[in-house]
Amino acid sequence: MRKTIYAKMTALPVGLCALAFAVTSCGSSEYKKFADNEGKQVASILRENDCLACHSENAPLPFYGNLPLIGPVVQADMKEAVHYVDLTAMVEALENGQPVSEVDLAKVENTALSGSMPPAKYSHMPMHWGTSLDDNEKAVIISWAKNVRKDRFTTETVAEEFKNEPLQPLMKSLPTDPAKVELGFALYHDTRLSADNTISCATCHGLNTGGVDRKQYSEGINGQFGGVNAPTVYNAALNFVQFWDGRAADLKEQAAGPPLNPVEMGCTSFDQICEALAQDKDFTKKFTEVYPEGYSQSTITDAIAEFEKTLLTPSRFDKYLMGDKNALTAEELEGYQLFKDNKCATCHVGVNVGGQSYEFMGIKNSYFDYRNTGLTDGDNGRYAVTKKESDRHKFKTPTLRNVMLTYPYMHDGTVASVEDAIRIMHEFQIGKEINDVEVEKIVVFLGTLNGEYNGKMLQ
Repeated sequence: MRKTIYAKMTALPVGLCALAFAVTSCGSSEYKKFADNEGKQVASILRENDCLACHSENAPLPFYGNLPLIGPVVQADMKEAVHYVDLTAMVEALENGQPVSEVDLAKVENTALSGSMPPAKYSHMPMHWGTSLDDNEKAVIISWAKNVRKDRFTTETVAEEFKNEPLQPLMKSLPTDPAKVELGFALYHDTRLSADNTISCATCHGLNTGGVDRKQYSEGINGQFGGVNAPTVYNAALNFVQFWDGRAADLKEQAAGPPLNPVEMGCTSFDQICEALAQDKDFTKKFTEVYPEGYSQSTITDAIAEFEKTLLTPSRFDKYLMGDKNALTAEELEGYQLFKDNKCATCHVGVNVGGQSYEFMGIKNSYFDYRNTGLTDGDNGRYAVTKKESDRHKFKTPTLRNVMLTYPYMHDGTVASVEDAIRIMHEFQIGKEINDVEVEKIVVFLGTLNGEYNGKMLQ
């Protein structure tokens, strides 16, 4: 049942008091009619509380959004809200019995647990009056999130008590073909995939350097440099898309990109690569035993992708989530709790501790104004693929596994230390100051995500 709100009028300028009598809120029990379907209950709660009035790219600007004084605040509120999360797809999925993303689930769950909506600085705005979730609604959302996480996002190795954790342990392995893996390993390190025989996949994604090259921008053929920081290849198989801008759907599609990029490996076509490899009779014999059809873009990238699926790096943190209570120290557990309390685990979520969503860089403050170096093509993010203005400055969230080894940080590689990266994320994504003690505790926790490959700790 919708009811008119009279309270809090004194917080508005006198000339706007009349708005208080026109704006309604959604104190409603409408969701209870879906008692047999938690997903539809959550969708109803989000709609009835007008969450989509801000958290939707398609939300119309209310009439008071154009008024003096209040208008700019309303517009800023709506812009920030949709940058944080657009709930449109999630609500529609819930209403139609479809799966939702792990990140959207974590964000909505965090809102229910923290009571962070409406934001305090906007609580006097008409659009937020009376729209706080009540205790019953919060309980429904929290129960739904717990059940969905257990059903869809837990891994087979997790201990029973940690099935509702936003982070999950690595699976033991991904299915692979050993013969293809062997070929893929060789191709990954083969400089013949570049036009001048100087660059291999491993040049920019070294297996002995955290799966990256630890440079701001990677150097390709003829001394050219790329426009974004090279992401790690370790655990990349668990990302929902590849590249910062998500232009590749999977590892196979990703592997086809750099060889034909004029700045990176510089080949004109895969025919050029196939001809170079065909000169090697021994390797060609091995290759055709696995791929009778011979060399092609499809077979070469398939082999590389198959190898990259083996690059999972189990860590001490995984042992903890699998039930080993002695795997982490008290200080490391404090850091993990801070990681969750500060909303890091809403975007850096799941088995890969990230890599599951596109996020806007600079939700609370302008990161690019802070950087003060001018915008580059690399700063466009997802916009480079979709050409949608709302996707500008959105990037695939990176995994935090082995993050202590994958410096420098951010898509632009401008942040040298993980400590500074934490401070920047708090300022520009969360809008919260964090003290040095808290930073250090989170750093200590992040160190537990350093993993091992082939039985050896990464360095």
